[in-house]
Amino acid sequence: MPEVMEFASSQEGHEESENERLEMIHNMDDPTAGSLSLPSWEIFLRAAVSLKDKVVQVTWRGQAAMDPAAYTGLLGTAFTCLRSYEATGNQQDLMLSAEIVDTCAVVARASTRHVTFLCGRGGVYALGAVVANYRGEQQRRDLFLSLFLELAQEKALPVGPEEGGFGMSYDLLYGRAGFLWAALFINKHLGQETLPSDILMPVVDAVLAGGRAGASDNTACPLMYRWHGTRYWGAANGLAGILQVLLHFPLSKEDADDVKGTLRYMMSNRFPHSGNYPASEGNPRDKLVQWSHGATGVALTLCKASKVFPADREFRDAAIEAGEVVWKNGLVKKVGLADGVAGNAYAFLSLYRLTGESIYEERAKAFASFLYHHARELVTVGHPPGADHAYSLFQGLAGTACLWFDLLAPENSRFPGYEV
Repeated sequence: MPEVMEFASSQEGHEESENERLEMIHNMDDPTAGSLSLPSWEIFLRAAVSLKDKVVQVTWRGQAAMDPAAYTGLLGTAFTCLRSYEATGNQQDLMLSAEIVDTCAVVARASTRHVTFLCGRGGVYALGAVVANYRGEQQRRDLFLSLFLELAQEKALPVGPEEGGFGMSYDLLYGRAGFLWAALFINKHLGQETLPSDILMPVVDAVLAGGRAGASDNTACPLMYRWHGTRYWGAANGLAGILQVLLHFPLSKEDADDVKGTLRYMMSNRFPHSGNYPASEGNPRDKLVQWSHGATGVALTLCKASKVFPADREFRDAAIEAGEVVWKNGLVKKVGLADGVAGNAYAFLSLYRLTGESIYEERAKAFASFLYHHARELVTVGHPPGADHAYSLFQGLAGTACLWFDLLAPENSRFPGYEV
């Protein structure tokens, strides 16, 4: 890996002090420091716009197979264009986002059975409604809302734990939490009662009931879920992602206690040496530090828990400790939001919003600078040359563009598809 890895991910030999690490970051601001000089905010903006244009060229202008999902497909390009519009005010980006969403809507209706934001029609309709609202197109907005409300009629959504574990999953990528996140996205942009509680809270109750049933053989953990038979802990298919969504809804004392108890169970079962989190229940492999598995996704969820439960200082402390794990290990070999440097940088942006401490903004800036210099060489890891996924939102360079846009106003940053 490039030499910049040494300042942020070396665990062998001596541990650098915080001052030494920050000195290395500040040295990157010096153009005389060589290729590691840290770009200015203006350079980040130009780089973000240029990269967004390349993402559009590869995934939209030169599209081959049509994947309408946000996670690795064309909807991620529409999301990136929307993020560009929000950062720059460029109406062309908004119009382009609308065009892409329209195409995704046609394909998704025929080919996508999932109802989630990241991997299903829920994301297409939610993003379509928000983009139409930005453009002042009320009729189009209402059409997308009506399509989303059709999804809400899915019979499996509000049903409790299924006999034998069959039925709709609970996870963020493919299950009920992913549907609820799409609803949160709509309500954030269009108003809190756009999708009323009487539609959403039965789904929340079903997620809680499923978690209690899944934890029935483990009295130490109030909520637990299986995805394809495995009890994952991460953001994509496991506890961190499901809890992240639940924390956005009004919870009874019993429900809140179960959410807090599950977080405490996770905190108490970290790897003792590294402080990292297992990928799944009982998994002894301490290797993954990313959004989909490991400390990054958990850190983001703990930041949200700290805001929801400010009297419980332990969640804030655990979020900060998870952030330290990301700082020591987070310059990984990929670029994407799911399992790469871009996703790991968002842990620091979340901690910056939680604490207001500039050190976390600087850490996010350091990771973003690493991507500025090395993203194009790293994006080939796991992707053949020219692969669409190399420019996708969660596995490729579109997520890096979103990170650079978010660095223009870190106080307003949000991990795409995860933070609201």
